Amino acid sequence: MASRTAFLSKLIGLYCIFAGLAMAAHKEATLVTVSALIHNGPELFIVGIITLGAGLALVLGHNVWSGGVLPVVVTIVGWLTLIKGLLFLCLPPEQAGGLFLGKLSYAGHFHLYVAIVVIIGLYLTIAGFMAKTE
Repeated sequence: MASRTAFLSKLIGLYCIFAGLAMAAHKEATLVTVSALIHNGPELFIVGIITLGAGLALVLGHNVWSGGVLPVVVTIVGWLTLIKGLLFLCLPPEQAGGLFLGKLSYAGHFHLYVAIVVIIGLYLTIAGFMAKTE
């Protein structure tokens, strides 16, 4: 396995674990913060720029669709990050709020979303540290 895949897997995995657990520990603060962010155009724009940059870095640095599950999961995370950044930049705050808070019911499914992030983080972290790199 490529050392870049192992590195990104560990980086993204640990980020997901720590961010997910922090969000779970501070549920009310997380919900208030996300709602405020989604409804604040200038802040949403800045987060969109940062998210877009991270997504582009992942996609341009690791666009691997073969070689096992781990490289594909890292690539999918990169593409999802890129798409999320584009949505933050292109959607007006009202539509972003309708999508993330309404249709995806962020508050209603909060624990499910956090669990998914932590489980993906655990997989990426364990697989990244166990990977035999070239």
